[in-house]
Amino acid sequence: MAATMHSTTSTTAHVTRDYLPTLARLLMCSLFIWDGVLQLRDPAGTVQYFTSLNIPSPQIAVWVSIAVHLLGGIGILIGFMTRWAAALLILLCLGTAFGIHLPAGDMENMTHFYKNLVMAGGLLYVIAYGPGALSLDRS
Repeated sequence: MAATMHSTTSTTAHVTRDYLPTLARLLMCSLFIWDGVLQLRDPAGTVQYFTSLNIPSPQIAVWVSIAVHLLGGIGILIGFMTRWAAALLILLCLGTAFGIHLPAGDMENMTHFYKNLVMAGGLLYVIAYGPGALSLDRS
């Protein structure tokens, strides 16, 4: 019985170690891909939004934002250059958190501020522990 319990625990730990990071990647990338697609569908609207936030060169920033969201999100999704994609998205999350969502007293902005910090924390785990079993980085 003890050998069976040890084997089951070992198998569970192995499955958890290999496949939970893959699930985490799938959950994290969805936000970035979705935002990139929304920006790509309406770049003029995104330029107007960036202008309202006083982002410099909004006509250029929109295309950089689209590229970062889509390339970083897809990299995380398929597990390609996963740690680099996570690092890129961490910079995006922290830049957006501190540059856009920090104004005190605005509860909606503070919610987005903390969401971006949480996403950066999750992406740090991707850098630390890798992409998991199902990824192009592992093949």
